[in-house]
Amino acid sequence: MHRTGDLVMGNWFQKARRLQQLPPYLFAEIDRKKNEAIRAGKDVINLGVGDPDRPTPEPIVRAVQKHVENPAFHRYALDQGAPEFRAAVAEWFARRYGVQLDPEREVLALIGSKEGIAHLPLGVVNPGDVVLVPDPAYPVYATFSGFAGGEVHRLPLLEENGFLPDLDAVHERLWERCKLVYLNYPNNPTTAVATEEFYRRIVELAHRYEFVIAQDAAYAEVFYDRPPLSILQIEGARDVAIEFHSFSKTFNMTGWRLAFAVGAADVVAALAQVKANCDSGVFTAIQFAGIDALRQYDELVPPIRSVYRERRDALVAGLRALGWQVEAPEATFYVWVRTPDRSSSTEFATRLLEQASIVVTPGVGFGRHGEGYIRMALTVPTERIKEAIDRLRRL
Repeated sequence: MHRTGDLVMGNWFQKARRLQQLPPYLFAEIDRKKNEAIRAGKDVINLGVGDPDRPTPEPIVRAVQKHVENPAFHRYALDQGAPEFRAAVAEWFARRYGVQLDPEREVLALIGSKEGIAHLPLGVVNPGDVVLVPDPAYPVYATFSGFAGGEVHRLPLLEENGFLPDLDAVHERLWERCKLVYLNYPNNPTTAVATEEFYRRIVELAHRYEFVIAQDAAYAEVFYDRPPLSILQIEGARDVAIEFHSFSKTFNMTGWRLAFAVGAADVVAALAQVKANCDSGVFTAIQFAGIDALRQYDELVPPIRSVYRERRDALVAGLRALGWQVEAPEATFYVWVRTPDRSSSTEFATRLLEQASIVVTPGVGFGRHGEGYIRMALTVPTERIKEAIDRLRRL
């Protein structure tokens, strides 16, 4: 420690309590061992990462190359998104879901859906309000609800309930204090798809107890047979629900950071006000490339789905041949699997890494009710999936 003027320098810095209260990073040890294996020259097959390995479709790449040359797009973007982008979203949403949106009031451009999901509690939650969060789930829901001062309560997603929360099990006192409920269907990590009946029930409860529904639909376009519903197709949902859609998984555009929120105008406005005070919108050239992507959706997206279908079928068939009990997912590019020996998810994931150089994600990393499961991502080529099955067979 030394003194500079009146300022004492040394070990004076401490992170804010909100960061200190975050749970430890549960994957840290596996990440360390994965990196050690790579440095040791081992051939690691990474089924843990939820990041598409295929490039963004060439027409979208060409589109952004064209738009980035437009000097009008080199200035600050409009906070809510370019009018042309919002209009294109509304047009696509009408084609895809049959829902007519007001692009001025019910559509908001986002710098990736994670950003919007994280900022939402700052616009709708007051300290002490209850926020209901699924478990297992994407950690951002609980983290930023806590940052906003919300009181987080978990909704268990159990296999016997089709990984849908049991709404009847929530005490009425919680509903009365509830301000925000997070949903995520198709679901990461469980791959479950919500039913129309479930959506109708949660919308009914939102009207009765006056809370906001935040439905994370990042995987809505990664499906294999029946297209998933939008919650906004349910009568009354547009008064209480905001839905987040992403270009990341749909068009292999994770690095581009482009998404949109649609739904209840007052909630969209609250999120837009938060964003206006902390960011300057999405680079306009990327928004215009997003317009091109939406208009070519019918040509660009089915081939992406076909790749994941082939990989899904290879992984599920391979695991079943090993005697594992596994359901083929209806949507997402994940497979959610019980650990076959009933060991903990972290122990099992560690063993796969150490003995087979295969990385998977321990289910407990998504919450207490993810214990006993692992998540395997379909973000490696089919040949690598078959190699992973061969390694598992030799264990």
